[in-house]
Amino acid sequence: MVNAFFGQQALLSIISHLIFIVITWWALQGLRIDALIKANKVLQARILLILFTIAIGSTVSNFFLDYLIWSQQIPLLF
Repeated sequence: MVNAFFGQQALLSIISHLIFIVITWWALQGLRIDALIKANKVLQARILLILFTIAIGSTVSNFFLDYLIWSQQIPLLF
């Protein structure tokens, strides 16, 4: 019973992180970053964009997952 709970929680976390990383990538595509890129430094700019995407998406996903866990724990107050 406990193993199934942890398995479901792990699967939910993986899916949440992937979804928010994809949403963040989509949102960052709306920025005009080419004005900030030095000449012949496109690869570095893309890697930086990927790292920003992972950092922002993971942070938002962690917030979402924490909020979900906290909302499930509220009934334990009463």
